[in-house]
Amino acid sequence: MKKFFLFLYYAFFQYIPMQPMPGWQIGYALRAWCVRHILGNRAGKNLLVKDHCYFGNGNRLTVGNRSQMGSNARFSGTITLGEDVVMGPDVVMMAVSHEFGRTDIPINQQGAKPDEPIVIGNDVWIGTRVIILPGVHLGDHCIVAAGAVVTKSFPEKCIIGGVPAKVIRMRE
Repeated sequence: MKKFFLFLYYAFFQYIPMQPMPGWQIGYALRAWCVRHILGNRAGKNLLVKDHCYFGNGNRLTVGNRSQMGSNARFSGTITLGEDVVMGPDVVMMAVSHEFGRTDIPINQQGAKPDEPIVIGNDVWIGTRVIILPGVHLGDHCIVAAGAVVTKSFPEKCIIGGVPAKVIRMRE
């Protein structure tokens, strides 16, 4: 049955327009319904799944209550989104990477590194075109500025940005 919902999502539902196009509410509802069936008990309530979001077969994705999966978002590897996560378009979260330690073997022949899970806390705002790399944990109430490349973990209430991301200030 899961394969059926994956087919529906990737063949049709991901393409339904978002607001302000007419019928956008239907698209949001159909995408959320389909993703809930794909993720099963790893899907929270009241999800918002925007158009063209890619998450593979969904086996390693967990999404909390009232969280968003942004337009054109791409998730790869073991990723957990907490509750009330807000996400801009074009966010990339990659919990997988390539081995590259040897120079006597081409990188494309060294295989994959072990999965390093990404964990996003509750009430986190991830801006447009943010890239989050393997092993990153973001604490609750963080804000990630648009265009940031997050290479390390940050505690709660941080506002971070830049390449690589660093603390800009704290939310107090």
